[in-house]
Amino acid sequence: MFYYAFKYIVLIPLVRWPLRPRVEGLRHVPRTGAAIIAGNHLSFCDSFLVPVTLRRRVTYLCKMEYFTGRGAKGRLTAAFFRSVGQIPVDRSGKDAARAAIDTGVAVLRSGGLLGIYPEGTRSHDGRLYKGKAGVAAMALRTGAPVVPCAMIGTFEAQERGRRLPRRVPVTMRFGAPLDFSRYAAVSDRPAVLRAVTDEIMYAIRALSEQEYVDVYAAQARAAAEAADPARTVRPGAFSAPGPVPS
Repeated sequence: MFYYAFKYIVLIPLVRWPLRPRVEGLRHVPRTGAAIIAGNHLSFCDSFLVPVTLRRRVTYLCKMEYFTGRGAKGRLTAAFFRSVGQIPVDRSGKDAARAAIDTGVAVLRSGGLLGIYPEGTRSHDGRLYKGKAGVAAMALRTGAPVVPCAMIGTFEAQERGRRLPRRVPVTMRFGAPLDFSRYAAVSDRPAVLRAVTDEIMYAIRALSEQEYVDVYAAQARAAAEAADPARTVRPGAFSAPGPVPS
């Protein structure tokens, strides 16, 4: 009950009305039943645009740091994410990754709508990076369809480090649900998990028209920071679409 009150009283005026996103393909999001919304991740505001756009409640797996901050700001941030039903996830290792997958599976088996960013973190330069296989594991374990989602313009609206978004055109584009039931008998094979993940990333790339980089986002950001610590964000990085996952 609090989720919807907070959504309509606070989130919509704060996020949707100022940005006024254009929404395409909303018919592809199932009205009932388990489903995964898998999207690119360009901005802090991405996680709020999807919930304020969809009538259904969306549960995101959020990084643990949002719940463990210190001081008044940290407590306020933690209270905010808890109030809208988001789930903290430890990203520190393989055991933590398995626990995150189990948490996502529980949401889906209860018939929920799960939001996830397969890249694992925000893009530092506006390009689309290699997806992690957790999204595939959740889809294959539960049989839930995966709805690809592309955010377009949110990087320019609020790149990393910017507190308030700019008034720029923003588009949210949902694609047709992806069904991976054909892999049910071999769902635990690493090659299958990689193939499913790459198919999801290909669908996101087709919607977003981003340049694709076959490297994990965290690794690419670390390399960029090491090469040029003073400049880790490269504005205007939406060049012609690059190679897609094979």
